[in-house]
Amino acid sequence: MKKSILVAIMFAPILFLRTESVRGQALEDMEQAEIAKALPQSEFFKEKGSAVSESDGVPIAIGIESDNGRLNQGSEVIELAQNFDEERARAETKKDDVPDETVEEWDPWESFNEKTFWFNRQVDRFVLKPVAKVYNAALPDLIRGGIANMFDNLDVTRRLVNNILQFQFAGAGRELTRFVINSTMGIAGFFDVARTALDIAQSNRDTGQTLGVYGVGHGPYLVLPLLPPLTVRDFFGFVADQAMYPLNYFIPTGAIIGTSVTEEISDRAANIDRYEGVEETVVDLYGGVRNAYFQRRAADLKN
Repeated sequence: MKKSILVAIMFAPILFLRTESVRGQALEDMEQAEIAKALPQSEFFKEKGSAVSESDGVPIAIGIESDNGRLNQGSEVIELAQNFDEERARAETKKDDVPDETVEEWDPWESFNEKTFWFNRQVDRFVLKPVAKVYNAALPDLIRGGIANMFDNLDVTRRLVNNILQFQFAGAGRELTRFVINSTMGIAGFFDVARTALDIAQSNRDTGQTLGVYGVGHGPYLVLPLLPPLTVRDFFGFVADQAMYPLNYFIPTGAIIGTSVTEEISDRAANIDRYEGVEETVVDLYGGVRNAYFQRRAADLKN
């Protein structure tokens, strides 16, 4: 236990590079765009306009600018963009009588958050993205996908514990089943046999969501260096989630650093080309990311 606390203090910026579950996916066609319009929208989107490109079926995205004027995706935005598929499914299946957490974009530290947001974008642009490109070029798709699957398989503790705490026992059962199958038939999680062969879906839960289920308010919006967007509630949940990562307790400090960096590069590499070719931009990128984050986290509590 002392070892894990020391590691958390010394290497928090690296360990916390892992992003979870704040996840929204770019809309890739007009059908998805219509579903997105049905979701709650803030005044930002009403006044600043849509980021949907209607020419040639180009999907929307939130990202950072490259030298040719197009957008490159920042780490925080990737984390948000991966969840629009989940939002679409919720919009199609959830009913109006399901209670929802009030979406209140409370941002009293906006000046600090915007500066940190800019810093994180530069780290992504000049460090993570170039390294991820080399990673993609050096490893074939099968190897990269297998590495990502192994990291995801090891993160089962977080999902299992939070499913139980939220009384989602069916989800907890799926997580336990997935872990056993993928750790054996999937060769230590390299192959996601549970999903591809048996259609056993993941039940992704986190501690920030659990705190919300028990009535803890999300608190102020918070952007910290090298971390995804958070609120104060989700920051404490994020720390708890990292404490549940099993490898932190069984491998040396140097190996922890190496696996954390590799996992972050793997996550970034998986999204390297998702938003290339975007022709329209969001007027206020910081505000757009913040809005999407609050909308997604509110929807998480309905799931």
